[in-house]
Amino acid sequence: MKTQNQNLKWYNISFIAFTSMWSINNIFNNYSQQGIHAIFSWILTILFYLFPYLFIVNRLGTAFPNSDGGVNTWVNQTINAKTAYLASWTYWAVNIAYLAQKPQTILVSLMWLFTGKANAVNQLPSTMIAGFSIGILLFFVWLALKGIHVLSLIGNIAGITLLLISIILIGLSFAAIFILHLPAASPHLNNVQTYFPRFTPAYFTTLSMLIFAVGGTEKISPYIGNLKNGKREFPKSMLLLALLVGGSAILGTFSLSFLFNDQAIPQDLMMNGAYMAFQKLGRIFHLGNSLMILYAISNVLSQIAALIISIDAPARILFAKNNQRFIPRILMKRNAHGAPIGGYFLTVILSAILVIISTLKIKNASNFYNWLLNLNSVVIPFKFLFIFLAFIFLIKHLSIHRWKKFSQLFLGIWIFSITLIVSILGMLPKNIETFSSNWWFQFALNLATPIILGGLGIILPVIKKRIK
Repeated sequence: MKTQNQNLKWYNISFIAFTSMWSINNIFNNYSQQGIHAIFSWILTILFYLFPYLFIVNRLGTAFPNSDGGVNTWVNQTINAKTAYLASWTYWAVNIAYLAQKPQTILVSLMWLFTGKANAVNQLPSTMIAGFSIGILLFFVWLALKGIHVLSLIGNIAGITLLLISIILIGLSFAAIFILHLPAASPHLNNVQTYFPRFTPAYFTTLSMLIFAVGGTEKISPYIGNLKNGKREFPKSMLLLALLVGGSAILGTFSLSFLFNDQAIPQDLMMNGAYMAFQKLGRIFHLGNSLMILYAISNVLSQIAALIISIDAPARILFAKNNQRFIPRILMKRNAHGAPIGGYFLTVILSAILVIISTLKIKNASNFYNWLLNLNSVVIPFKFLFIFLAFIFLIKHLSIHRWKKFSQLFLGIWIFSITLIVSILGMLPKNIETFSSNWWFQFALNLATPIILGGLGIILPVIKKRIK
């Protein structure tokens, strides 16, 4: 499979990673929770989390460049097969919440595209939203079955359009302030103290959203083998990715402070913020809704690419050959393109269950969107722990200079600890009345989701033994 699919370039990997891990919505999500203080948080996150994260992924990816197992191979080679299975299961399982939320993002884009209104999605019944989400997941599973050629094409198109639309948002926002001399919506932007947050307990519960935003580059680890020279080209992919994410996050957040008063942030900014921003810019520059329509189209493309990658890459990792003794044979079946068919449909089933359960209590589309997004920021970082653990074991067994070994081990332990602490803190519901019935419902789901999905991973090897 490696030789016939060795057709990706290093910049293809960058765009695929940028599309799968980054969204312009990350800027709005964190601005919604932190306002202008998000700039300070982004700088800290990029310096002390993203760069170490990329270093670790690059170190592991280039250490094992010829395998399509990704994280599974890393843990298997550095620790053992059983831990590798648990790692790949966790990596796959926490992606369920991510996949459950993506179809609604597409629905929001389509509603804005055809109605141009912020509250159009909230007027839809929750059952209709759930049905759409499940249907769109099934469609993208079918599309993902087409293999890596479709992935490369859509990834390139979506990555380029996503980058362009980010540049448009930043460029026009700055132009409105510095060329048209319009007043900024947020006050005191010329005061340095404005950018420093208060380190309250509420602030620390929002950090999981930042880690969720910059994590996920290991998704493209199964495709390192599709590079002609992974050891030489993969580091270039990671460097370009860091520049794209860092520039988009910091400049994008600053541009939002021109458009939205961070002292009066709209409650639906997470769901509708990007569309409202481009609609405002369109009116400022006498372009009507054209910018909003352009964003809606580009966002649909990027969400399509993200869905395909998020269905395909985690399934390839979980259903890799090293896990065949832990997983029933029916789930290990692959098609002519190497896609794990059984794994795809198990993904859809669990995502559909999560969508249906959540719609029983959370009727409002905006609240449903925000909760799923916050759930992602809680469960997704748990999968990163195995990556950092594999890195720690890799460095531990390498014969390198003592100082270099110490510094890299410290790096691995640092990022492992930060991820664990932030994920636990993120379980507390945000922007909702504390201890209300909805607060307890969301907290229960935030707590139960990783526990139940983890339990399924433990049960699967037992099922394998019984049907052997």
